[in-house]
Amino acid sequence: MAVQSSDAEAAAAAVGRYIAAFNAGDAGAMAACFATPGTILDGMAPHLWHGPSAATDWYGDVLAEGEHLGARDYHVTLGAPLHADVNGEAAYVVSPATMTFKLKGQRVIQTGATFTTALRKGADGWRISAWAWAKGQATT
Repeated sequence: MAVQSSDAEAAAAAVGRYIAAFNAGDAGAMAACFATPGTILDGMAPHLWHGPSAATDWYGDVLAEGEHLGARDYHVTLGAPLHADVNGEAAYVVSPATMTFKLKGQRVIQTGATFTTALRKGADGWRISAWAWAKGQATT
């Protein structure tokens, strides 16, 4: 579904800012896009992060797991939202996603992933309350 309302566009833009911060490796900017408390559900163990520091805790675990596995240079690209629904101060944005990274020096492309977000609108704009990543298929 195409993004139609200005609120839906603003919510989708907040998701885009979060992904841009992730791509830049900027944990502070990622946290600034997140509501407090926040929740993350991801394919990486321990799979669930919740609380006031969910975004930075998750990113710290990403870096630790990457170090352990030899993964680095993460980059996520979002497609046009499949859903960008707003109901008052709540929004739901679902986007197809592709992630690229290097695993032990070899480029990996993960296609067919989905990035699902729930957002809340406050005085300072839209913030991500929760997100979930559904893995796609990895190819090298």
